[in-house]
Amino acid sequence: MSEPRSRGKTARAGKPAPSSLSPVAAEASPPPGKDAFDIDEVFRLLRRATAPLPKAAMFDLRDRGYGSPFEQLVSALISARTRDETTIPVCLRLFAAARTPETMAALPEEEIVRLLYGATFPEPKARDIRALSASIAASGAVPDTAEGLMALRGVGPKIAALTLGVGFNKPAISVDIHVHRIVNRWGYVAAKTPERTMEALAPILPERYWIEINERLVPFGKFVCTGERPRCGTCLLLRQCRQVGVTVPSRGA
Repeated sequence: MSEPRSRGKTARAGKPAPSSLSPVAAEASPPPGKDAFDIDEVFRLLRRATAPLPKAAMFDLRDRGYGSPFEQLVSALISARTRDETTIPVCLRLFAAARTPETMAALPEEEIVRLLYGATFPEPKARDIRALSASIAASGAVPDTAEGLMALRGVGPKIAALTLGVGFNKPAISVDIHVHRIVNRWGYVAAKTPERTMEALAPILPERYWIEINERLVPFGKFVCTGERPRCGTCLLLRQCRQVGVTVPSRGA
């Protein structure tokens, strides 16, 4: 299953532009009940808020020892439109059979399909995984640029950014639905799509947070800042967040 492609580029390392590009930075003064927005304070609070929560799949797999660029690339492809609770066991099952491009490419496609059971779109994902594995085995290395990664079958901006960030530890912003929703809810950016959000974040988000933003906002978005009835009443970030678009917050935890 190929990741949807975007005409925008994957956000990569670069010197951030002045923070005045962010809507919250243009405020004459904070709204009543809110503090001046401080991205460093936001991340300090995010680390506290997410400490007891399940990790995002790519970071969970990294911490289990599956952090090579190839393993992260395959895991990110599997995770597309698949819940983390499913992605992790599926990846562990697949990597028990093959952990390198050479061994993965040698697996029959029907065997990869079987190992992907539970993930969405196992047949097209199996074709993509086998094809990119063969390509990487032939070239000798996983590409370490967004352009190189997106030349592989099934790889779009989000998968490329996760691979660069988690697999190569290169600054890259990966924007999924949680990152998109939350940074717009904060008022940090104002963008209509995840692709536009990624483009808006690149010049204003300090580079030291480019990888971490996905690591923190995926669990935060699943358990706290949810799409419907976010738990604003008990949220540690309430005084930083502008609650853009929130109409019916939940009062309880």
